Amino acid sequence: MLIGKAIRLERIMNRTTKRTVIIPMDHGVSNGPIPGLINMAETIDNVARGGANAVVIHNGLVGQGHRRYGRDVGLIVHLSGSTMIAEDPNHKVLVCSVEKAIRLGADAVSIHVNLGAKEEAEMLHDFGCVAETAYSWGIPLLAMVYPRGKNVKAEKDVEVVKLAARVGAELGADLVKVPYTGSAESFKGVVEGCPIPVVIAGGSKLTDEETLDMIEGAVKAGAAGISMGRNAFQHEHPDRLVAAACAIVHDNASAAQAKKILKEKSK
Repeated sequence: MLIGKAIRLERIMNRTTKRTVIIPMDHGVSNGPIPGLINMAETIDNVARGGANAVVIHNGLVGQGHRRYGRDVGLIVHLSGSTMIAEDPNHKVLVCSVEKAIRLGADAVSIHVNLGAKEEAEMLHDFGCVAETAYSWGIPLLAMVYPRGKNVKAEKDVEVVKLAARVGAELGADLVKVPYTGSAESFKGVVEGCPIPVVIAGGSKLTDEETLDMIEGAVKAGAAGISMGRNAFQHEHPDRLVAAACAIVHDNASAAQAKKILKEKSK
C-alpha cells in the first residue's frame, strides 16, 4: 500500500481495531438545510466529541464545518451529488474533483453510485475515473454503492447487496458502504464476498435500540463499522449516540451494553 494512503486511512479508521464510525453530512445538497445540519461546526464538534472517526461533507462547507475547535476528526470530501427535486434523484454526478478535495485538506474522498438506476453506466464510469485519480494521489476512496433504481426490487436483498459491495472492491475503492441486510447471518455473506472493508449505511431514522442492534449485528458479521447520518446528527444528543456506537465498533460492546452507555451519558 502507498505510504501516503496508509497514513490517511489512519485518519479515518481506528489504527488498532481497523474499524470506523463515519458520520455523513452531505445531505444538504440532496435535501437542503435539514435539522442537524444548520450549524455544521457545532454538529461536527458534537459527533467528534462522541468519538467519530470521520465526517463526510461537500467541498463548499469545509470552511464552515471542519474549521473549528475541539476534538479532531477525519475529513472525507464527497464528490457526488443530486437533489431531491431532480428528474431522477438516483442519478449522481461528480460535483468536485479529487485534486480540490486534497487542496481542502481531505483525508479521503467519497463517491455515490446507485446500481440499477437508469444512469448506472455513467456513475460506474465516474467511479473508475475517480478511483484512478485517487490512487495516483494516494488518497483513500470510500464508495457508497447502493442497489437503487427501477431494476432493483428490494434494496436490502442479500444478493444485490453482495453485488454492490463487490463492485466497490472491483473498481478500486478502499472502503465500501452498503445497506445492512437485516441480520448478522445474511450480512456475513456480503463481508465474505468483498476483499475490502465494508461499512453499513445507517439508513432511515431509527430508534436508538434499532440503531445499536443493527450496528452490533453488522460487527458480528465482520463489518468494519458504520456510516450513519440522520440517526447521529439528528439525535437529541449526537455525542452520546456516537459514543454508544463507538463502544460497539471499537470496544466490541454488545448492543445492551451500549444502551447502558447511552442511558448513563444521558443523565
